[in-house]
Amino acid sequence: MPILNRIAAFADEMTAWRRHLHAHPELSFDCHETAAFVAARLHEFGVDEIHAGIAKSGLVAIINGQGEGPTIALRSDMDALPIEEETGTLYASENPGKMHACGHDGHMAMLLGAAKYLAETRNFKGRVALVFQPAEENGGGAGVMVEEGIMERFGISQIYGIHNTPGQEFGTFATTPGPIMAAADTFEVHVQGRGGHGAMPHETADPVVAAVAIVQAFQTISSRNHYAQDDLVISVTQIHTGSADNIIPDTAFLGGTVRTFDTAVQKMVMGRMAALCEGLGAAYGVEAVLKYEKGYPPTVNDAAKTEFAATVAREIAGDSAVNTDSPREMGAEDFSYFLEARPGAFLFLGTGPGAGLHHPAFDFNDAAAPVGASFFARLVERAQPLG
Repeated sequence: MPILNRIAAFADEMTAWRRHLHAHPELSFDCHETAAFVAARLHEFGVDEIHAGIAKSGLVAIINGQGEGPTIALRSDMDALPIEEETGTLYASENPGKMHACGHDGHMAMLLGAAKYLAETRNFKGRVALVFQPAEENGGGAGVMVEEGIMERFGISQIYGIHNTPGQEFGTFATTPGPIMAAADTFEVHVQGRGGHGAMPHETADPVVAAVAIVQAFQTISSRNHYAQDDLVISVTQIHTGSADNIIPDTAFLGGTVRTFDTAVQKMVMGRMAALCEGLGAAYGVEAVLKYEKGYPPTVNDAAKTEFAATVAREIAGDSAVNTDSPREMGAEDFSYFLEARPGAFLFLGTGPGAGLHHPAFDFNDAAAPVGASFFARLVERAQPLG
């Protein structure tokens, strides 16, 4: 695999950076120590500008190439997850209840490796913007950075990101033009009934029976209101009600997630959920109120940028190791906000066998960092070549 020689030479440094970050995870927008560590490394590399405090703890670093040209952006997320780590490694999390269980520590190591190489060689024209983003897991930090104007402020014309994928063959890339990850919405249904004695249900308006009926009815949206070959997930993941076996409660609560790729499908789901809550509430003599909240939009790759990124990936991994017809996933990613603002592409990088993402035994495969860094670096050189 043709990892760039200079990047291969500081693979051990990337491992050290990654393991330091792994041991010191931070959540959501509170990535201040993480950002300080990243900024210190970027300062050592000699980048031209470091702009901190974007989206609270995010930063954007600028490396100038040789001569005038556009600005290409490369992104890494920084935040960890509220999980108690179970890896048992010497560099395991030192912050109880917090863990880099999604590999964002590896993403930062990749982008830092690319930054060191690009700051040394500057074998490109224009500029590269290195985007270190907080709150991917919770809070939509990418959306906040877009709202705070990073695209206009730094003149970004295109943007690219990578996510590590355990279980995918090591060193392989997977992507697809168009939608690659889903929109992620959440919903709640609050059922207000009239409680009473469990032995006298005729004197109550039972919210439990109504809630169960609503859960079952929601499942018919996918099977009876939606074209079967289009992607849609409706999952009820919470039901809370009751306190004792002989008491019919006053209220019931249910909640869950909806995953879609198409705004028309999303609108249909919202309408059907509302209608079912109203109708079944009336049928069971209770009030069922739907609260539907739109989350991250779908992650939609630009077709031309995806083909370009795949061409670069083939230089790094070889033709057979790049899949440009990867099945789109029902998971969500706030890189979607960047792709709404500028054309670009999001790719998955295989890291080989290991525990899955968001698992307490997950650990990023350090051997993948030079692969990702080489891809990022070559992407810049091919997008904005000298001459």
